[in-house]
Amino acid sequence: MSAPAQSPTRLDLAVFLPSLEGGGAERVMLDLIGAAREQGTSVELVLAARRGDLVDEVPAGTVVVDLRQPRTATAVLPLARYLRRRRPRALLATLEHANVVALLAGALAPGTRVSVREANTPSRDLEGGPVRSRVVLWLMRRLYRRAHAIIAVSQGVADDLVSTLPLPSEKVVAIPNPVLTPRLERGALEPLTHPWFAPGEPPVVLGVGRLAPQKGFTLLLEAFARARERVACRLVVLGDGEERATLERLAAEWGVSDHVDLPGFAPNPFAFMARAGAFVLSSRWEGLPSALIQAMALGAPAVATDCPSGPAEVLVGSERAFLVPVDDSAAMTDSIALALAAGRGRQSDDWLERYRLEPLALRYLQTLGVK
Repeated sequence: MSAPAQSPTRLDLAVFLPSLEGGGAERVMLDLIGAAREQGTSVELVLAARRGDLVDEVPAGTVVVDLRQPRTATAVLPLARYLRRRRPRALLATLEHANVVALLAGALAPGTRVSVREANTPSRDLEGGPVRSRVVLWLMRRLYRRAHAIIAVSQGVADDLVSTLPLPSEKVVAIPNPVLTPRLERGALEPLTHPWFAPGEPPVVLGVGRLAPQKGFTLLLEAFARARERVACRLVVLGDGEERATLERLAAEWGVSDHVDLPGFAPNPFAFMARAGAFVLSSRWEGLPSALIQAMALGAPAVATDCPSGPAEVLVGSERAFLVPVDDSAAMTDSIALALAAGRGRQSDDWLERYRLEPLALRYLQTLGVK
């Protein structure tokens, strides 16, 4: 008599993303997939459309499922069919519109625990925005309660979700972004050809992010121009966006054009962070500012606005870090001078442990119910 056929092992986790375009959220998910697989969790990556600059950065050996959809919103039924076919124990999605699609698909394919990751404060990111944003917020208010878990990237985001959607506080768990990864360490060691970072040059104040009003770079530029009156320094802002022309005009008006560089997007910002005299986060709002954490981890003294949310949490337990009110250029000027005087230095092991990939990946897997 032949032995009965064994059923295949059930898939532990599926991760759903619109695509591999963009940056921060997608990189976090790829890092989590790699760490989860190293910890023995079976994972598949499901994309509404397989496209984007990060396609080649998917961890080796990861199964990628392409739903071939023109828009994320049309992926509800294809995703539901995937869930019925593969029956993963858990599905994790991130980005608001993808989260809504995942929860709708989960309702059509019972048997998979659907959890969502939220990186923004909806009260700032969606309320009062364009019609599309308000529709997404309306759907979030009706669907997020169905989630197995809602993972917020900071306690500030968690509190905002609870009050804005609203949600029961026990439904939301705050887990920081796991942004201290081997990729960060490798990138910091790569050579940097920018002449301002050569030995003997004045220290460089560094900013990183989209050149957009949210990031407050006009404030940073004003504070830098005033700080230069006290201490020789230069300013480099990595990123691109609609405020480039405004920033270039203001630099000329304030007489600092020769001391400001806007080189655009840098594929490896970590080499800059590892050599900056100070890092400044000038944002008006955030979810959890990964660039701030990474720059501090690489030794840069930091100045950050006390914006909702994240910077106040990040700076707890750190030396050589200065918190200033949002849109207060005078306070930022003073703090830039103090940060440059403080000099570079290593963060404590306890501080670094809060953002390391491996322990945070385990927390994710435990929250999703697959560990």
